[in-house]
Amino acid sequence: MKRLLLSLLLLVPFLASAQENYVSGTTAVPAHPRILLLKGEEKALAKQIRSDATWTEINNNVLQAADEILPLPVQERIKTGMRLLSVSRENLRRIFILSYAYRMTGKKAYAQRAEQEMLKAASFEDWNPSHFLDVGEMTMALAIGYDWLYGYLTPSSRKAIETAIIEKGIKPSYVEEYNWFLDAGHNWNQVCNAGMTYGALAIWDIDRDLAVETVNRAVETIKLPMKHYAPDGAYPEGVGYWDYGTSFNAMFNSAVEKAFGTDFGLSSMEGFLATGQFILNMVSPNLRNFAFSDNGAGAGFYPTMFWFYSKTGDESTLFNQARVYNLRKEGIKRDRLAPALLIWGAKAAFSNPKAPEKLNYKADGDNPVAAMRSSWTDPDAAFLAFKAGSPSVNHGHMDIGEFMFEVNGVQWAVDLGGENYNSLETKGVDLWNTSQDSQRWDVWRYNNFHHNTLTFNQHKQLVKAKAEIDDLVEAPGRTTASSDLTPVYADDVKSVKRSVSLVNGKSALIEDVVETGPRFTMMTWTMITPADANQVSDNVVRLEKDGKALLVKVESPEPIRWKITDATPDFSFNTPNPGYNVVRFDLDLKLNTKQTIKVSLVPEI
Repeated sequence: MKRLLLSLLLLVPFLASAQENYVSGTTAVPAHPRILLLKGEEKALAKQIRSDATWTEINNNVLQAADEILPLPVQERIKTGMRLLSVSRENLRRIFILSYAYRMTGKKAYAQRAEQEMLKAASFEDWNPSHFLDVGEMTMALAIGYDWLYGYLTPSSRKAIETAIIEKGIKPSYVEEYNWFLDAGHNWNQVCNAGMTYGALAIWDIDRDLAVETVNRAVETIKLPMKHYAPDGAYPEGVGYWDYGTSFNAMFNSAVEKAFGTDFGLSSMEGFLATGQFILNMVSPNLRNFAFSDNGAGAGFYPTMFWFYSKTGDESTLFNQARVYNLRKEGIKRDRLAPALLIWGAKAAFSNPKAPEKLNYKADGDNPVAAMRSSWTDPDAAFLAFKAGSPSVNHGHMDIGEFMFEVNGVQWAVDLGGENYNSLETKGVDLWNTSQDSQRWDVWRYNNFHHNTLTFNQHKQLVKAKAEIDDLVEAPGRTTASSDLTPVYADDVKSVKRSVSLVNGKSALIEDVVETGPRFTMMTWTMITPADANQVSDNVVRLEKDGKALLVKVESPEPIRWKITDATPDFSFNTPNPGYNVVRFDLDLKLNTKQTIKVSLVPEI
């Protein structure tokens, strides 16, 4: 292995000639510490923190987290399935927070404890390069600790840590078997390139050629995922993976800008600085995410939003962040990027940021989305979100045409989000094969049978197809987003167009216009709900939750057949979904006819 790595590193000059040289061996960088927070900048940061009660509270929580880490045993190299990622992430949290605590207080106990964690990780046989996210996060962890504690560490500790960064972090990223992330247009690229760049900045004075090549390679290849924010900032992989990929992208931009005085134009790439608005608008009045793709439902407190605020000055970007923070203040202790929050955000007076002005939002891209709401400040406001896109997007589901609806403080139509990867993998599910006939699409939460969308003749959506959001039309008493869904149903119908409307700021209208051919076609309309559901007439179902009610009213050219079941999956490898129901109806469409099916979601007063 060492011989292979050596031969690969001999190719560095050749590789460098194949890409633009953003930095060179003569490029000046600051002395240690040079990553994110330069030597001496602690004083200004501490002063800024003391000037604001909220930031003082956040800083105290981070220091308390450091105190809680001190008595913990160092982490061992224990994999979960094929991943070491949980260990890498916890190491990043521990080392980043402990190093921050040392720099802000000068207490050697923090530096000593971080050193123990780094030396233990440095002694691991490897950082699991077969799943390179593990290497990316571990390299970032040790790079920050090495750089921030450089003046504290003994020469022998420095040697052990820098050797590990080079041999177990950066060099494996030049092995073809592991570095496929360089060609990826998604979060793997962002996380792994960020980790390698942090490693390069840490060992800049130890192996200049390797460091220069790694930075140049990262600046060039991280553009691949960054292109997917165009044109409006919508992140294709959804809200949770936005937090992962975009956070590490911001960590990357921030570090290179601090070290080199520029981010080489990356922040100005189309759509990137607009992506804070994507996160803002994908959250409901009751702080629930539009959880399409492999994502969770609870809105998060994201340090990265403060980086975007620092770049745009748009206070409304932080509107939901203030609300989430007030509910989960101690959650910052568990955030592995918590110190970055203070570095990026301490100048933001975010305890009471102004509400956004626009109630409606539309963003194009790989997974186009739209959102409509009646208010930003009323907890009972109506919220209707809609997505188009393609199942082929990374972490994508067969959820094209789905919607989410919330009103009167209740989520009536939801997306159940992602699955437990390790659980599915250990049960032998072919999870990462995205071909049309892949077992991936048998996973209950992944196919169109269990999303708030349509199914024809019990067929799955076409994986490689894509639908756009054509319009977002604002009119008195009604805002409508529409999409031509024909591409994802092309094997079953001549055309199908769906529009979703927020009506009078309180009701939702889902309208499907379907044109059939000469073959029999059964259409299934589906909605996942946490409410109790009961049929009250041929065309009406009543939902009840938390003492409130909503009517699902159907207008159809043909008789409909209701089917209301609990959300129990059909295969044992699926995660149970207690507390959720599936409300669906079937109808047999007329042949060679264009017909309209309307479903109104009307809250009872």
